[in-house]
Amino acid sequence: MVTVVGLVGLGAMILVNTVVAAIVTRLLRVRLETNWGKAVYVALVVPVILVITTVLLGMVAGPSLGSRTAVLGLLVLVPFVIGVSFDLLWMPAPEEVELPATTEDD
Repeated sequence: MVTVVGLVGLGAMILVNTVVAAIVTRLLRVRLETNWGKAVYVALVVPVILVITTVLLGMVAGPSLGSRTAVLGLLVLVPFVIGVSFDLLWMPAPEEVELPATTEDD
């Protein structure tokens, strides 16, 4: 039986994994030079990080989903797709962002 606390924990885990996927994708896009490097690292590194955060968060607030496939699909694949899509489609490309030439010290 699913409880309200379990659903809230599941929603929190999906939200945290989505934010982590978007931030790591942005970090890799800013730091890496080649397009292939960005794609390879996003495809290989982000899911591993999401599995680690799922395991860590699952020990605290995760409900039992019944199978490994459900966990990987709901807590790794869905946040990965949403986070990467958010960074690629909604955020401006790193090359388009103008940075100030100097910083002001107060």
